[in-house]
Amino acid sequence: MESTLFIILATILAYLIGSIPTAVWYGKTYFGIDIREHGSGNAGATNTFRVLGRKAGSIVMMVDVLKGWLATKSANLLVFAELVPENDLVVFKLILGMAAVLGHVFPIYVGFRGGKGIATLLGMVLSIHIEAALLCLAVFVVVLLLSKYVSLGSMIASLVFPLLLISPKFRPDDHDLLLIGFGFVIFFIVVFTHQKNIVRLINGEENKAQIRLRRKQ
Repeated sequence: MESTLFIILATILAYLIGSIPTAVWYGKTYFGIDIREHGSGNAGATNTFRVLGRKAGSIVMMVDVLKGWLATKSANLLVFAELVPENDLVVFKLILGMAAVLGHVFPIYVGFRGGKGIATLLGMVLSIHIEAALLCLAVFVVVLLLSKYVSLGSMIASLVFPLLLISPKFRPDDHDLLLIGFGFVIFFIVVFTHQKNIVRLINGEENKAQIRLRRKQ
């Protein structure tokens, strides 16, 4: 019973960490604007780059990645405190990581209007399988440089992750089928949150990545 209570509290804490609306708070603090009322209307790093510039976008992205990494990594504390078995570490990393991603998409602090969760998802994956995550990040960068579409890079990189886990070189020792299945779930989630982007890509109307520096008002 005690361990169940701590697991529930850890999950809630992971959600609250993920809910930190980095882009919204940064925009309001340093620029006096709600980032959700500008650009694409998304409270994420990409829109922050577009509206507030490189420095703001980089800070927001790093904090959002850290949110996912920290929430996911906190599963190790549950194992350290002997609240969950060590062989279930990956399972609880997935639970806490997804709680953080859910918090980013539906942040309680700002009316449940958040971002698409890509940076927070990256932090989560970095905590679970750093080698595959870094390779996916490289794929994202290459696609972005070639196409200039952040959305396309995000979707392709999210598909590469489970495909890598299928290969013997990247297949984890424990819970391999669970992680592979989770990887495909990530891909479908990313596609679902990018439905409008997909329509714009098909119609040739998707915005290409452009960084515009904006001075503080």
